Amino acid sequence: MGMWIGRNRKARVTYGFDEIALVPGRVTINPNEVDITFRIPRKNAEPLQLKIPILASAMDGVVDVKFAVAMSKLGGLAVLNSEGVQTRYKNPHEVLQKVVETDKSEVTSLLQRIYQEPVHPDLIAARVKQIKDEGGIAAVSSIPQRAAEFGPIAQEAGADVYVVQSTVSTARHISSEYKSLDLTKFCSDMRIPVIVGNTVGYDVTLEIMECGPAGVLVGVGPGAACTSRGVLGLGVPQVTATVDCAAARDAYFKRTSRYVPIITDGGMSKGGDVCKALASGADAVMVGSAFARAQEAPGAGYHWGMATPHQNLPRGTRIKVGTTGSLKQILFGPAEVDDGSQNLVGAITTCMGNVGARNIAEFQQTEIIIAPSIKTEGKLFQTVQSVGMGTR
Repeated sequence: MGMWIGRNRKARVTYGFDEIALVPGRVTINPNEVDITFRIPRKNAEPLQLKIPILASAMDGVVDVKFAVAMSKLGGLAVLNSEGVQTRYKNPHEVLQKVVETDKSEVTSLLQRIYQEPVHPDLIAARVKQIKDEGGIAAVSSIPQRAAEFGPIAQEAGADVYVVQSTVSTARHISSEYKSLDLTKFCSDMRIPVIVGNTVGYDVTLEIMECGPAGVLVGVGPGAACTSRGVLGLGVPQVTATVDCAAARDAYFKRTSRYVPIITDGGMSKGGDVCKALASGADAVMVGSAFARAQEAPGAGYHWGMATPHQNLPRGTRIKVGTTGSLKQILFGPAEVDDGSQNLVGAITTCMGNVGARNIAEFQQTEIIIAPSIKTEGKLFQTVQSVGMGTR
């Protein structure tokens, strides 16, 4: 499989959202009658059930306590970064305001200084308790190196889900400078579900699933504010990455009878992208930039990647996405913009109805075609006028 790119070297052809399309089904279904429930497995308990298969990324410009509570009440799940400004500062709003107001030529150095402040464990517990006290589902994330320390703190404070997230996650991390996280032990010791990411490959996804997580995040570098692909040259387009990881999930389930959902993370700013991710095999999606546009988002229309403040090799940037509407509008409409960035749930249910899928499992079997002209065919006027599908 693959094409020759030079003597003795082959490369696979891979695909992103803009290069494929979904084929309408032979049967159509009323969009109001499809099931889009997403379930996160839990130990010795019924799965944590979400009404919508959408998670908000653990980005400081997207998720704070207020946003997490609002997302929960709308049926989704927002992940709070345990190493962000919410846990480094008692008054994060003042810090976020500085990020928003700083000139773009100086913002990366500002972020590097801001994130030098140490994480305060008591603030992790405090933020979790705030979310729970206001009736929300509490999900918290950290990098693997801090998971053993921060995971139990979040769990004891009442967190419902813990996310171990890094640019590239594997089950076997080698380091002589620090102690690597024993992922199997961590997943076993934690009483709450542990979601692990990010990955893009079949074999590594299988190995991670062997460690016992409740879910796996898929995606390296596709996020709107992420520059990892440019800085490091790493990544696999999200359609191919999702298909490969879904195949690993299915093989693991066939062998063990344990279903580990995969969550496509990044690269989706419009409803069509979300639909394509689910049809490619994802059980849910994690979205950042689309939610950064919400009135409830703490970034006030700005969004930056989790690796932006890295001291030596930043792999993210601050981008302006603007504020276009409420979180409810972005999820359920009514849409007031014409570019597909609002009413994401409506896009999912309508697409499922048109392909004849009654639930996410059936949606994952949708026929997919390679269609690089799908966004430009017949759309000359939209492109010239920068409206609808002519916007980027």
